[in-house]
Amino acid sequence: MGSLPPLRSTRLLDQLRERIRYDHYSLKTEQSYVQWVRRFVHFHALRHPKEMGGPEVEAFLAHLASDRLVSPSTHHQALCALLYLYRHVFGVELPWMQAIGRPRQRVRVPVVLSRDEVARLFAVLPSDEVLLPQLLYGAGLRIMEALRLRIKDLDFERRVIVVRDGKGGKDRVMMLPASLHEALRAQAARSRALWAEDRAAGRAGVWLPQALEVKFPRAASSWAWHWVFAAPALAVDPRSGIERRLASSAAGLASPLDSLRCSEPTPCYSVQYCIH
Repeated sequence: MGSLPPLRSTRLLDQLRERIRYDHYSLKTEQSYVQWVRRFVHFHALRHPKEMGGPEVEAFLAHLASDRLVSPSTHHQALCALLYLYRHVFGVELPWMQAIGRPRQRVRVPVVLSRDEVARLFAVLPSDEVLLPQLLYGAGLRIMEALRLRIKDLDFERRVIVVRDGKGGKDRVMMLPASLHEALRAQAARSRALWAEDRAAGRAGVWLPQALEVKFPRAASSWAWHWVFAAPALAVDPRSGIERRLASSAAGLASPLDSLRCSEPTPCYSVQYCIH
């Protein structure tokens, strides 16, 4: 492991956040790792992690597996968070970090919806909420990829959608279903009304990735960078603390998926895997 730049923060969790942002991890990963390190510290009666090592990490993981009955994926996530803390924040690589047991990952077959189940899902959704799952179904987008679409990512002339920074940090181009052109244009019009409202009120622009707001100061307030699925209400950006227009959430999609009454739990991404 190469040398790490010195940390400016003095508090443990702030140091963890600083290193995660230096490594360009996602906000969800940051929040998850901070939560696991906090739980680790509280489990050992607020002892500082620098005073602990392999036995304490194994005791915490055993508690999660035996007492909390967490899944292997959750177990693995907690382990990754603690290993990241010791390797990237404390800058240590100790023998116990390689010897510690890893949970065995289970390979599961994804839930696949039939055409009838997809039709029932679209039927129970309100007209102003059905576009998002239709986009997942018709274009094969993941839920966060659809929610983070910008206006500039829709190319009606070429009939494509450009997915930026998808899974694995990769970009890709997907087909834009002709049947969704009208609905997407209507959604863009609703989003433009919110954009115009924000500009008239002099509010901060949308969030931009990787310091683009510094390189292109006007981009955040431009129509091209605005969200396709903009949230109806303003919110505080969790990293910058600025009140601005964020992308919408998929919270309203869970209940209609439950109403399908499939034989097993149906997550949002199941709309992506369907029998056409």
